Amino acid sequence: MKALILALGMTAMSGMAVAANNPLSVHVLNLETGVPSSGVNVTLERHIGETWQPLAQGTTNEQGRIAELYPSDKPLQKGEYRVVFKTGEYYKKTGHETFFPEIPVIFEVKQTDQHYHIPLLLSPYGFSTYRGS
Repeated sequence: MKALILALGMTAMSGMAVAANNPLSVHVLNLETGVPSSGVNVTLERHIGETWQPLAQGTTNEQGRIAELYPSDKPLQKGEYRVVFKTGEYYKKTGHETFFPEIPVIFEVKQTDQHYHIPLLLSPYGFSTYRGS
């Protein structure tokens, strides 16, 4: 039991260390099964004028994380951003139905020297998100 707790703690800390180099990370947890959701496609967009400009995309790893979603060649700028979790694709791959084909999360960056973490707690017919750390 102690080994399991230690392994989980080290995994969490290693994910934080990688994320510290990038201003944006995401994490998807499946509330129905209680495990991370690997294989979820995620896009990042920035609101410019009247449109959303694509910036990056990625797929959650076996821990349900994308530690570095923001483009490494661009400095983080103030403004509105949107992370879109492609949950319909994920549930189709797992052989389940869902009410939400995608989940957009719009957030505002006011301080460019901070890390932004967006966790998604997911089930087929509901979700929750918050600003993580």
